[in-house]
Amino acid sequence: MQAFTAKSSAMENLITTENRSHSHRIFNYGVPGSPTPVDQSLWTHPMLAFYLEPTPAEPTLVPTKLYLVPTPEYFGRDVEDYSDPEFLAQPSPLSELPEIQEWVTKFALSVVEIWGGRRSANQLARWCHRQVHQQLLVKSSTIKVAPKIRKIYISQPIEGVAETTVTLRIGERVRSLILRFEGVDKRWLCTELVLL
Repeated sequence: MQAFTAKSSAMENLITTENRSHSHRIFNYGVPGSPTPVDQSLWTHPMLAFYLEPTPAEPTLVPTKLYLVPTPEYFGRDVEDYSDPEFLAQPSPLSELPEIQEWVTKFALSVVEIWGGRRSANQLARWCHRQVHQQLLVKSSTIKVAPKIRKIYISQPIEGVAETTVTLRIGERVRSLILRFEGVDKRWLCTELVLL
């Protein structure tokens, strides 16, 4: 133990003389008697600290996954905050809209072709609300047997709105396709599409 103490005091003297020659202070970690705050009982302990069990570290936080959440249209603000009302979608009178029977027939046939995988859903994007377009993208190419249109029923509860029921034969089953069209900017816009 004396040899160790002699070496440490020699190092202390060396460090002290070096400190005097420099204008700054050097901290020596691990030399007994140095100005660093070291617990002196560790040097007399028969087992040094690097053989002891490590103290448990603070628990690390695992980053959680980030999920995208749909936000309300225009982030909850009024539409007037973003644009001039003259440039927004304008309702159109029935006289300025295409003939509804022909329009519904073409639209229903296009929907059936999208479901059968014979047409791209993007071809109807201009005439659909974005939620309807999203439904068409999801259901694209899912029906293996080509549906056949049996009959189309159209009702107009108010001017500029058409609610239609299209009966389809898909294989051996008969199903109904419900569509709602609204007259906007001199064209029919599909705002609802449900297959029953």
